[in-house]
Amino acid sequence: MAHPDDIEFVAAGTLLHLAARGWEIHYFDVANGNCGSTQLDLETCAATRLEEAKAAATRLGAMFHPPIADDLMVFYNEPLLRRVAAVIRRVNPRLILTHAEEDYMEDHMNTARLAVTAAFTRSMPNFVTDPELPPVEGQVAIYHATPHGLRTRMGEPVRATGYIDTTAVHARKRHALECHASQKEWLDVSQGMDSYLVTCDEASRRVGALSGRFTHAEGWRRHLPIGFGDENFDPLVEELGDLWQPDPAAKQP
Repeated sequence: MAHPDDIEFVAAGTLLHLAARGWEIHYFDVANGNCGSTQLDLETCAATRLEEAKAAATRLGAMFHPPIADDLMVFYNEPLLRRVAAVIRRVNPRLILTHAEEDYMEDHMNTARLAVTAAFTRSMPNFVTDPELPPVEGQVAIYHATPHGLRTRMGEPVRATGYIDTTAVHARKRHALECHASQKEWLDVSQGMDSYLVTCDEASRRVGALSGRFTHAEGWRRHLPIGFGDENFDPLVEELGDLWQPDPAAKQP
């Protein structure tokens, strides 16, 4: 994901379910969050948010990968692509959760584009990563989260392909989000007590309502598998099928 706390908002519940079923999960924010304060300077803010992100990853039981860019400097460019690709080769994931490719801010969308292309290059010996790592083999499935506010930048509503029931792990997801105290304190002052946590609660309830079944949920759309795996390779649904609800608004064949 792009910034510290983005994982907690849109993916932590799904990650917790996967971890409970034996998956090794990883936590990687591309940006360091250094612009996420009106009081701390750039260096202090980045250092503060780094420690918060590490603590959140620990609460989720995830392996932590350090950020590689400043806020608003997440561009779809060669240097960042080579560095994201190195992380993907190091982990060799079967499943990647990332942002929607259409979202309200560029850092989110560029992170999604970087994740997709970096995953595409995973087995290419002529693509050199930074640091240089050998190519890896195997299928990988990429899933895009629902965008902030469940709308595109132009305001069109967005629904997911399907929804993961996060009701049972919502308290743990919220507990991880609490690690980002610098954000919580800033928003508490400007918007009212526990506004950050309440926003998380409300967002997951809105996604849950789209499922037609769940109180809390996270929504996902699988990226086209060409270049990544077989058409039927859908590990998220295979692993969490008992917690998965296809979008009830989708047309049935």
